[in-house]
Amino acid sequence: MNEYTYIDIREKPDIKNEAAEWFHGKWGVPAEAYLECMDNYLSGNTEYGWFLCLDGEKIIGGLGVIDNDFHDRKDLTPNVCAVYTDEEYRGQGIAGNLLNLVVEDMRVKGFIPIYLVTDHVGFYERYGWEFVCMVQGDGEPDMTRLYVHR
Repeated sequence: MNEYTYIDIREKPDIKNEAAEWFHGKWGVPAEAYLECMDNYLSGNTEYGWFLCLDGEKIIGGLGVIDNDFHDRKDLTPNVCAVYTDEEYRGQGIAGNLLNLVVEDMRVKGFIPIYLVTDHVGFYERYGWEFVCMVQGDGEPDMTRLYVHR
């Protein structure tokens, strides 16, 4: 099994531009939006963190925390967002490790519960997440699943 490095972006702030582009490439959200969130975190304006998994210097997985992940339940905050592991690295527990890191980070900072939206069924439950309800994504025709970690 490979050894990967998991980091809070505060540990390696010089990677933020590369990380913003990586997330943009996965989700299509403008890199500037990721950079703004990361800059707010790096400057201490928010404690909503950003975490990456690295294989050497290569970003292979990541996620972040924002107020709301583009859904109509603005009262359910903060939200884990942009959870992604590169396809060739899946099935090794990377996303699970990232999820556990962010849950612990938010717990220590007093942000419990935390939420996330996904279309996946059965994945997040393995890491202690519970289905709450269906939510309407901003500009989306279909409802999507909202989970909580307490």
